[in-house]
Amino acid sequence: MIDFVWLGGAAFLAGLVDAVVGGGGLIQVPAIFSVLPKEVPATLLGTNKLASIFGTSAAALKYAQRVRVAWSAAAPAALAAFALSFVGAWTVTRVPGDFVRSLLPLILLAVAIYTFRKKDLGSVHAPVHSGSAERWWAIGMGAAIGFYDGFFGPGTGSFLIFLYVRFFGFDFLSASAAAKIVNVACNLSALMWFGYSGHILWQLGLLMAVCQIAGSLVGTRLAIQHGSAFVRKLFLVVVSVLIVKTGFDAIVRWFS
Repeated sequence: MIDFVWLGGAAFLAGLVDAVVGGGGLIQVPAIFSVLPKEVPATLLGTNKLASIFGTSAAALKYAQRVRVAWSAAAPAALAAFALSFVGAWTVTRVPGDFVRSLLPLILLAVAIYTFRKKDLGSVHAPVHSGSAERWWAIGMGAAIGFYDGFFGPGTGSFLIFLYVRFFGFDFLSASAAAKIVNVACNLSALMWFGYSGHILWQLGLLMAVCQIAGSLVGTRLAIQHGSAFVRKLFLVVVSVLIVKTGFDAIVRWFS
């Protein structure tokens, strides 16, 4: 019972953070691995995806009700991400991901420095693409992020927000709303694979899903109430934590 309470709390906090800036996996994945160390990793990842898709979907619906979602940039990216997540998952079974893992802290550090130095980045919603140009930019971004999510995964939501802000001219709040749509597609693609292969603990996953939904609704409300400035600050915090976490993992792998 204590384990279930712990995982429920972790799922709530993960849903809250993920709804605002992504990065909920930083909380939920380590929690489920520490509580259930004897389970097959694929089963734990599948259970995590089951909980995550409910939380992400709840956040996406809430954003759609309160924020004007740029569907012309979100929908093509979501479709491309859905397709390429399968390719990424297939690739990771055949190609070692150590190189990507080693580069990730440096990529995240570049994102953090760029966002910190550009004080006005994401403060104004001024889309820079339209029509077919916007659609192709969205497809390219969705394909790249979808492949990354299937191949490795950490920081997917945060990367999406940064890309929508930097390359589409969105403010942080609108970027977070669009990112949730793409995140749902990534999670659904992965969940279909895990479900097909039987790697889901359904009872635990659904319990965590309820907690994820609650956290997502709280996080979405905070983001909408406090606006892009709040999202930007939390984004920098989460990316900083990701840098420390992935950097530590890279050092451990290097010396092991």
